[in-house]
Amino acid sequence: MKPMGICPAMMTAWGKDEMYDKKSSEKYVSWLLDNGAEAISVCGSTGEMTAMYLHEQKEIIDHVVKFVAGQVPVIAGSGKYTTLETLDLSKSARESGADGLLIILPYYYKPYKEAVKEHYRTVKKEVGLPIYLYNNPHFAGYEFTAEEAVSLYKEKTIDGIKSAHGDANRVSDLRAMSDMTIFYGHDYSALAGFAAGADGWLSGFPAAFPKQCRELEIAVRDEKDIEKGIKIWNKFVPFVQVFMDPAVNAQCHWLEMLKYCLLYQGVDIGFARRPCRELNEAAKKKLNPVLDILLG
Repeated sequence: MKPMGICPAMMTAWGKDEMYDKKSSEKYVSWLLDNGAEAISVCGSTGEMTAMYLHEQKEIIDHVVKFVAGQVPVIAGSGKYTTLETLDLSKSARESGADGLLIILPYYYKPYKEAVKEHYRTVKKEVGLPIYLYNNPHFAGYEFTAEEAVSLYKEKTIDGIKSAHGDANRVSDLRAMSDMTIFYGHDYSALAGFAAGADGWLSGFPAAFPKQCRELEIAVRDEKDIEKGIKIWNKFVPFVQVFMDPAVNAQCHWLEMLKYCLLYQGVDIGFARRPCRELNEAAKKKLNPVLDILLG
């Protein structure tokens, strides 16, 4: 199955002991599917991949893939800094039955781009699953240009991209140059992302608001009704303004906010792993009224 459409970067369910909570995860995945998710991304950034041991990440991917059981495609976050670890995790995801791999650019050391291209080529050659390039300059410290990404697509190294910069112009450039699968990969400009030609939306908002994100996708991508899309997006805007507010972000983390958004809707998957934890009361008070607008 080819992943497209609303693809939540699902959050990871932790118990009070900060260990993986299978039952809560299953309830959450079922909720995502019931509310319009067309694919699932597991163990990505919103899933706290960098807060996991490697063996945990393998176990969580395996559990989610087998629980979804082919209802929708599952993309496994398997990108690590080293090619060795990325191969190890990617092969494990393949054995679990994942439909594709979401591989972030090797981060922290910011290797030169020819080395990064070989990183992806090696995974494609040795694992064989569809690869979605996770083009995230915020977390990797750099990004591939549209030309660089399209060159990897044309040589059949990657099958698609999560364009996580946020600027919908990235989507526009990619769409003008190729027919690869393009996921808009940020949260603040999904209306423009769909209008620019994105095939889907893979980010944190679909993991917290799958129903509302699906409504936006249908209006803009499928029905080509920009006016309808604007009306839907206008409900997101007050939330986006709080979510992206530097003053709010200085006092809490976006992971804490997204997990609170789930709890506000009756979906309890615990808090983020430390050092992040429960959202503070001041931020909750800011989010409550804008959540009422978005969910109303």
